[in-house]
Amino acid sequence: MSFASLGLSAPLLKVVAEQGYDTPSPIQSQAIPAVLEGRDVMAAAQTGTGKTAGFTLPILHRLSQAERPQGGSQIPVRALILTPTRELAAQVGESVATYGKYLSLKSAVVFGGVKINPQIATLRQGVDILVATPGRLLDLYQQKMVRFDKLEVLVLDEADRMLDMGFIHDIRKILAVLPKQRQNLLFSATFSNEIRNLAKGMVNDPVELSVTPRNAAAATVTQWVHPVDKSRKPALLSHLIQTHQWQQVLVFTRTKHGANRLTKYLEGQGIEAAAIHGNKSQNARTQALASFKSGGIRALIATDIAARGLDIDQLPQVVNFELPNVAEDYVHRIGRTGRAGASGQAVSLVSLDEKKELAGIERLISQRLNSQAVEGFEPTPGGGPKVDENDDRQPRGGQRRGNGGNGQRQNNGGGRGNNAGGRGNTGGRGDDSRRSEGRGASASQRGSQDDNRGNRIDSGNRGNSGNRNGDAPAQRRRRSQGGQRRSGGGTPNGNV
Repeated sequence: MSFASLGLSAPLLKVVAEQGYDTPSPIQSQAIPAVLEGRDVMAAAQTGTGKTAGFTLPILHRLSQAERPQGGSQIPVRALILTPTRELAAQVGESVATYGKYLSLKSAVVFGGVKINPQIATLRQGVDILVATPGRLLDLYQQKMVRFDKLEVLVLDEADRMLDMGFIHDIRKILAVLPKQRQNLLFSATFSNEIRNLAKGMVNDPVELSVTPRNAAAATVTQWVHPVDKSRKPALLSHLIQTHQWQQVLVFTRTKHGANRLTKYLEGQGIEAAAIHGNKSQNARTQALASFKSGGIRALIATDIAARGLDIDQLPQVVNFELPNVAEDYVHRIGRTGRAGASGQAVSLVSLDEKKELAGIERLISQRLNSQAVEGFEPTPGGGPKVDENDDRQPRGGQRRGNGGNGQRQNNGGGRGNNAGGRGNTGGRGDDSRRSEGRGASASQRGSQDDNRGNRIDSGNRGNSGNRNGDAPAQRRRRSQGGQRRSGGGTPNGNV
């Protein structure tokens, strides 16, 4: 089967050929005809299977073939594509622009974490296709900067992740203001029961498509486990990167602070690295991703939220520095490699306290992962020294270092318990920062890196004192004066 046989217009076939594609992927060959027929679609496909083009190409075809409705001085939005994260929104927006470059349709991307005024200026010029994250879209709608009375198509991309991140209420608010008569497309790597419950009140007689078993890992990805003491994970990761001469590796951590600490450690080992997570500005995230793609950095350290939607051609390695708390996230993580039929490797560094998470992953994917101890990094009985995940200092690969023999520990910034758990105001909705990336955070907690509206940043660890508001600046200064806390002689200083 060729793209020409799917019924796409000549301008679209031209750009598809320019991109080097001649044969549609399984999800594309099934989804494109259904969307062209105007059917509602629920499609389950892994990342890297071409599902974005599976809805982008037929939407561009349908809108270009129909007459543009009149909306006064402003072009009304005709297709709305919702994504959970900024990176995924940018990726989808790029696909729309690329495939639609020979058409007269206008498109735009809006998300939080950047100034809203340039987005308002773009919308005032009118757009046919709008790609958006839910929080920023509601901000713009409430300011009457976008209208949906002429909307023809709604797409929920990565719908399962949107629900995981606590966007269900925003999604329902958006659905309430859309025209009842529209085409609905749900594309996702997986469809949970919660997604199906949402779909019941949204889609009408949908075509259900699935090209891979639910929660299955791509066959092109080789997976294995390296057992190791938690305190020695940073040193093992550095060893693997340098020994195997990995030039491009995506590393997953559970928390934002963990990503920052690991980045500093790798840089100290002479490995170019950058962190990408919800507390980073959008410009910083964009620059880090661009540098990773171009080879400027070897290791990109990411949290699950920030990494959703990353599209990196021929990414050879993914490393789970820490196993995810939710087994399904493992499938999404390793789906960053082995895309579009290419081969890839997924390595997990597993400590003794992660046996439960590992067992859950193996049950989910119905596969026992091969375990290979690395010489010099074999795990010790009992799991080795304890590691404080709230300690915000640079990891040292499990090596103990004294502090001049005085047994004192540096206290960074005034209180271990409060360095990640306070609320901060940076003004506005942060969209993909909404779901806290730290342990124990609820999906409804909202973060922010945006403008014009004050929400909270919550990294999940509220601190031992239970103070949800964090330390005031004066309190932090008083606590940090002297910068030291007695912990008894011989306590290691500087572990992970």
